[in-house]
Amino acid sequence: MQKVLCESFRIHAFQTDMNARLRPGALLEIMQEMAGAHAELLGVGREALLKMNLVWVLTRLEVQMDRWPEFGESLSVETFPMPNRRWFFPRCFIFRDSEGQQIGCASSLWVLLDINERRMARPDPVIAMMPDNSDLTAPLGTPRTVSECPCLPAVKLYSPVYTDLDMNGHVNNTRYMDWCCNALGTETLNSMELASFSINYNQEVLPHQQVRSELRRDADSFSFSGFVDDARHFDVGGELRPIGR
Repeated sequence: MQKVLCESFRIHAFQTDMNARLRPGALLEIMQEMAGAHAELLGVGREALLKMNLVWVLTRLEVQMDRWPEFGESLSVETFPMPNRRWFFPRCFIFRDSEGQQIGCASSLWVLLDINERRMARPDPVIAMMPDNSDLTAPLGTPRTVSECPCLPAVKLYSPVYTDLDMNGHVNNTRYMDWCCNALGTETLNSMELASFSINYNQEVLPHQQVRSELRRDADSFSFSGFVDDARHFDVGGELRPIGR
């Protein structure tokens, strides 16, 4: 049983922003693919779970980056699950440059979703198939709860479009970070980068739903929340820093 999966990725132009650095959303896409690939190796990938009417769903994550990789660089990614916590399956990530230097890390929490009932499913069918990684050390603790910045929000309405949706029939978890970066704007992200960010996925967003987003900015801190009617569906929060620091 493969306890840890490690792969290297070349940073391509389509994954970068106007400063030739890896976009946060593109990093989340790499993490998503790595988590899926490792799940396949462990026998709990998409096809295996669909036979039980289950899919993996990300509920929370936290990312800390000391440095963002640039176009053409090689990024090494390690991922491994940690012992489950009742209904939740923690998964960790470590990011290294071509010299093996750690440049960032992430932690995430996953649950099983019953695709027929669209609600959390009991973890019992999968627990026994996960490796015993109790001897490994998580690079981060449990992903934090996002708090709203104490200021008035900039409000926008958004309806999911074709490129937002994934094979599970809802807005893909990586897209919320793209929405957040778009809300922060090119003027901000031309000179600033994300030092860290967290995302709380409270409820899925479906194709027909209209989302009211609220961006709050307090100096170098920000929060970005999404509501459908009065129900909170997601929260993003993080810290900005000048590029290159």
